[in-house]
Order: sequence, then C-alpha cells, then structure tokens
Amino acid sequence: MQDNATEVTAAGIARLAGVGRAAVSNWRRRHADFPKPVGGTETSPSFALAEVESWLRKQGKLAEVPLRERVWQQLVGHPEGPVAALTHAGCVLLLIHDRPTVWLDVSAGSDERLAAMLPGALEEVLTPRFGPVTAVNSRRAVNSPRPGNTPRAVNTAHANADPVNTPANTTGTHADRVNTSATDAAVNTHPAVHLPTGPDLLPSAPLLRGAAELAAELGARQTFEFLLGRHLDANPRQYTLTPADLAGLMADLAGPARTVLDPACGTGALLRAVTTRPDQELYAQDSAPELAALTALRLALHTRAAVRGATGDTLRADAHPQLHADAVLCHPPFNERNWGHDELAYDPRWEYGFPARTESELAWVQHALARLKDGGTAVLLMPPAAASRRSGRRIRADLLRRGALRAVVALPVGAAPPYNIPLHLWVLRRPEKAPAQPEVLLADTGQFAADGRGGPDWRDVSEAVLDAWRAFDRAGTLGERPGLARSLPVIDLLDDDVDLAPARHLPPPTAADGAEQLTAVRERLGETLRLTTDLTPAPADATHPTRWPLTTIGELARGGALVMRTGGNGGHARVPVLTDHDVLAGTAPSGTLPESDEEAVLVEPGDVVVPVLGGGSMARVIDDATGGAALGRNLVLLRPERTALDPWFLAGFLRGTANNRQASSYASTATRLDVRRLQLPRLPLDEQRRYGARFRALDEFERALRRAGRLGEQLVRGMYDGLTDGTVAPD
Repeated sequence: MQDNATEVTAAGIARLAGVGRAAVSNWRRRHADFPKPVGGTETSPSFALAEVESWLRKQGKLAEVPLRERVWQQLVGHPEGPVAALTHAGCVLLLIHDRPTVWLDVSAGSDERLAAMLPGALEEVLTPRFGPVTAVNSRRAVNSPRPGNTPRAVNTAHANADPVNTPANTTGTHADRVNTSATDAAVNTHPAVHLPTGPDLLPSAPLLRGAAELAAELGARQTFEFLLGRHLDANPRQYTLTPADLAGLMADLAGPARTVLDPACGTGALLRAVTTRPDQELYAQDSAPELAALTALRLALHTRAAVRGATGDTLRADAHPQLHADAVLCHPPFNERNWGHDELAYDPRWEYGFPARTESELAWVQHALARLKDGGTAVLLMPPAAASRRSGRRIRADLLRRGALRAVVALPVGAAPPYNIPLHLWVLRRPEKAPAQPEVLLADTGQFAADGRGGPDWRDVSEAVLDAWRAFDRAGTLGERPGLARSLPVIDLLDDDVDLAPARHLPPPTAADGAEQLTAVRERLGETLRLTTDLTPAPADATHPTRWPLTTIGELARGGALVMRTGGNGGHARVPVLTDHDVLAGTAPSGTLPESDEEAVLVEPGDVVVPVLGGGSMARVIDDATGGAALGRNLVLLRPERTALDPWFLAGFLRGTANNRQASSYASTATRLDVRRLQLPRLPLDEQRRYGARFRALDEFERALRRAGRLGEQLVRGMYDGLTDGTVAPD
C-alpha cells in the first residue's frame, strides 16, 4: 500500500528516477500533467510521492521505485517527522530481528489491524531488551524534551561515524535544579525507548511494511543502519562526526569490559565499538530524546547485550548514579559554559576539585571517574586546551598526584572535528590506592597526519598508541620513543602550569632520523631542480603576431562545442571539493560544500576549470587524480567536445593576459571574469593539438617549479629545526 501522505522534494524525485536535478526542473516546465506541489515552499516545493511515482511510470521513466528510495521517502515524509518515523522503524526492525514469526502474524491484514496489534508485540520484545517500557505519545517522547529541560542549540551534538558513516555523542540539556541523588535524578530522566501506541503507529504503517520488505533483502540490522546513516548524512549540521576508527581506538584503550557507560551517547558508536560479548551491560544517556532512543535501538540490533538507555542531562540529572562500570567512554561537548556550575557546587562527584565555569570538560572527566569501579578505565576525547588552561591546573594536579590520569595522547590534525586542531585522548583509571611514585604517559601522533583531507593513517596511529599504552600499563613506565611517546614522573609536571600537552614534554626525533629525512628532502629537491632544467622552454623565435579568426566561449557553448557549468550550488559531505584556491595553487581538492538538495557538479578528466574572481589568468585541466571531485564556488567548468576542441589548447589560450583583461569587469572590491567573453582562435583540431602539446609542457614546467619551491621550504625549515634542536651540526 502506497502512503499518499508521503511527500518528496525535487532532489528526491531525481534520485528516484536516476537523473539530475535539472531534468526534474525541465519536466515541470515541459509537462503540464506533472504533479503539482502539495507542500514545501515556492523555492523548494514538495510533491506527493504516490503521484510522482505514477507519473514517472506513465512516462516510461521508471519501471519501479527502488525499494530503498521508497522507504527513505516514506521516512522523510512522515507526518511526525523523520526521527519519530526512524524510531518506529527501529522498534519494528528489532521485532523482526528477534521474533520474525510474530511480525508476520501482526502484519497480515489492514494497516488498522497492524497498528492495533503491534504495541503488544513490541512490548514483548522491548521489555527484555530495555527493561519495563511505557506507552507515551511519540511526539513528546521522541521529538521534544521533558518539561524542565531547555533544549541545546543546534550543532552541539556529537555523532560517531562508523563503517556506514553514521555520525556519535551529544551532551546534556539543562535542567532547572540540582539533582545529586538517585531519586532526584529519576525526576528529570526517563527511559530512552518508549512503547508507541496504536494511534502513533497508524501513520507509520506503510513505512513499517516497506522497512520489513527491505529487511528481507538486507537484514534488520543493515536496514536500520542504512536509514539512520541516510538521516544523519541528510542533516550534517546537527551532528559532529567522530570517525569509527577513533571510536575503535578508544575502546581498545579501555580494554575488555563487561559493564560500559557512555554518558553522552549520541548515536551509540562508542558503545558499538566495545560490544564483543553477550553478557555485557551497556549504559547510555543523552539529553536529546531522539538520540537516546536511536542509540538503544541500534545497540539492541547490534548485540545481545543488555542495553540500559536514558534521556536526561547527565551532569544535572544522572540516570545511573549507583553504577560502578568497568569502563567509561565519552566524547563530551567542548567549551560548554552552561553545564551546571552554579547548581552543582556541592556535588559529590568533584573528588578532584570543583571545576571552573570554563572547565566543563573537567566536570565530565570527574563524572566518568565517579561512575567507574576501582581499577576501571575511562577514555575521553578532549580539546587540547583542557591540558593547559590555567583555570584547570589544580584539578589536573590532583588527578596526577592521586594516579587517576594515566595518559594524554595528542591525535593528528584532522582526526575528528574540529579538524584544524590536534584533539587529545585522556586515559583515566579510578585508583584502588595511591601509587608511591606515579608516572603518566604522554604521546603525540602528529607525525601520522595526512597531507590531504582523507584523515590520518589510523592503522599507524592505533598501532603506535596501543603499543605505547600497553607497554606503559604493564610496567608503569615507558622509555623514551623520540617524537612519539615517553612516561614522566608526576613530580616533573607539578609546576605552576601543570601543562600536560604532550608536544611540550617529548624529545625530538633522533639525530639519525632527522639527518635521514633532510637527506631525502635534499635528494628530491635536486631531482626536481634537474627536471625543471630539462623542462625549461626554449626561447621562441621572434615572429610577427598571427591574426586568427576568433570565437568566444559563449559562442562555443551555444554551438555545442563545449558544456559550461557553474560550481558551488551544493554537495555531499563525503565528496572532496575543488576550490578556486586549489586551482590557483595546483593542489588536490581540499574544500567542502554545504549539504543541499542541489546536485553537485562533478569534474571529469579533460575538463577545464577557470576561477572567476581575483583577476588572475588561470585555467586548469582536470587529471585522473582530481576527477570525481565536486566543483567549488567561484569556478566555471568547461567540458569540451573532444572532436572539436583540445582541452590543453582551450586551457592555454584562456590564460592569455590580454584575453583575461578584455573579459574582466570590476566590482567594488574584486575583479570578476566573464568566462563567456573569453576568446579562442578558430583552428583545425590538428593545429589545436600542436598548441596544446606546448601548453601541456608549460604546465609540467610550472608544476615542477611549485614542487621545487615546496621542497625548498621544507629543507630550509628542517635545517632551522635541526640546528636549533641539536640534531644537525653547524658544519
């Protein structure tokens, strides 16, 4: 049965039909019988999915809507919103996973019968997994916080990515009073999963049947991961991604554990990373009701472990005040000022000192320690400032003195958002007794940072960190590993600053390593300089200027000799973006575009890309390595018809200074290039290729010069560093 209430946007129609967004716009203009909008806005209308599917089939543009797309559009168009729909789907998928024959029984017959019978069947599955469940209106339980909680602003949630790229952790919202006892905490917390009622489930019936059909193809767990991943990808600004590799490293640092807590669970990837045995108990809490519910359902589909999820502000209203876990994993919110400083001054969790208002991360550290059993381990992702801010030095000092803080690991830049700073991992252990001469492990994995946007080499990061941690954990000390890790006596860190930033305490790389690296850079520079000599163009013979018949890019585009596209309309979070800076600098794609219904323009090998701002004459021919990237803002793509235009001929003549001058206009603060006015000579294809070969040789020469410049800078910096740190002798 098709859900007539489900709506779909133009971008969704394009996905259904396997075409671009522009094709949908053309259909709307050219076909009077195209379905009329039923919702949305004038600039972004939505259409009834049933009408769209019928029209596409009549036009022969669609034999059948792909099952994945139909289910996804039903979820997106759900009258209660996609989160409520995803929660209902998760409950049914858990029923299918645990008791498939029961689902077959309740799903037989009408939607009304399904909605009436489903709550009873769900209760028999949800209660053994999550404890007693109550029937609560789904709109209140899933889409809004309880009275007494103030919702956090958008984009404060942390979301953990995993193998399906589903982003991890949010933090708590803010209650109006202090809750330090189990009784008080229960007032402002409630179970993560509620039992939906029949009236709640009736609008979801078509979606639930579709999800069950998809589960027959993919499996219940994979179906939920697909829907959750698609939802999180469609709302990237609401979640801060935490890579699955980082979650795995945190779980490995914590070690085997039977009871595990994530007090800011998000979508549950940290807890997923530790689920290895059926007798585990997984405890989760999050202030966002939808994330707490999705985490619980996700974990229940992923493991047979007991899942105890709750919704509520963790610091103000702890749902697990009596818990003593084997391990705590947490990605707390960073730089949170309104975490409860004024209400929680006398909270018993502050064993190591009352955190300042600006030290919310140290409040989460102490919360984690308070929920550990003696000897239990906590691993938290922390901003680097938490290791050195003066306002937190007394708490850091007490954590060190009492042996609670065991390791600080600096991750490479790009390991997790915010990508421009090296985040830290803190490994803590609730001490059974104070060590006589405690030491702390400091490690810095910055050397494993990637050159581009692909993230660090996680295999090398994990091997280096785990090898150092396990050796330190066994012996209580670790000898120097230059540039990577060492352990220090706590007494050496207890100065006025108690600065725990690893880079400030680690020895430099060994002299041999430094000398070898400089030698390698020098050899590469020599090879590059020799190459530039070989590529240096020979002087041209003086001749009279040639007068060719000219045409313009606009005329060529109208005649079909090339296709002209403008970049920057929208994109996808996982596609690298070629920026105007990349084109000017000759570097790999490095940008991002906001998520949008607009279809991104993807470049192909042989395309010519031209920046339109700045007044410089530049054009770049796309190579195989750059192909597939999205076209960024302030760039124009020219895709020549190969039987009429040679790409290198096109790019070369577009770089002419006089050509750019006559095609440029001037705004108040910048020069803008009108690409349509750029001129080309009318030449036969063979003659174009002669010029194109010369232009290509010039491009190789230019690239070699840039490479030599970068290597020269690297050599100079290495020499300065070597001379100043003693790894290179003056002679």
